[in-house]
Amino acid sequence: MNTAELLAEAFDRVRDEVHAAVDGLSPEELAFRPGDKANSIVWLVWHLTRVQDDHVADAAGRGQVWTGQGWSDRFQLPLGEKETGYGHTSEQVASVSGVFADQLRGYHDAVHEQTLSFVRTLDDAALDRVVDEQWTPHVTLGVRLISVISDDLQHTGQAAYVRGMLQRR
Repeated sequence: MNTAELLAEAFDRVRDEVHAAVDGLSPEELAFRPGDKANSIVWLVWHLTRVQDDHVADAAGRGQVWTGQGWSDRFQLPLGEKETGYGHTSEQVASVSGVFADQLRGYHDAVHEQTLSFVRTLDDAALDRVVDEQWTPHVTLGVRLISVISDDLQHTGQAAYVRGMLQRR
């Protein structure tokens, strides 16, 4: 297995977990929050997909799927187009609602396809390219992609946990 195949496999697993977390749920179920300040499935999946979209598009030098393919317009969220969910308040988390499972899957799948089209071109040497100089040490492409995968898997696990709580109510 080479670098490109390894990264594609990791992102494929994220996609599979996103589908498992949202399939068959209504907008109301997706918006269920197990506590007043807890995250909902819809927010978790929207957020992880927005961060992947933002970070991978930036690293690849491409436009984001969210705005470039009209997903922002389809979701009609009361948030700015550049919002990714990072640092959201409880009220902002609650505002991510009224979204259908097929919308979440559709947006995630579109981001997944753009991600795969980029990572399938990468080799070992590409991972050493610095993509963010705002940190010390500077962030390389390899570190950025692992960070995205890690965050995605954490959030899909959280969404699966919330789904389990919802189904046991």
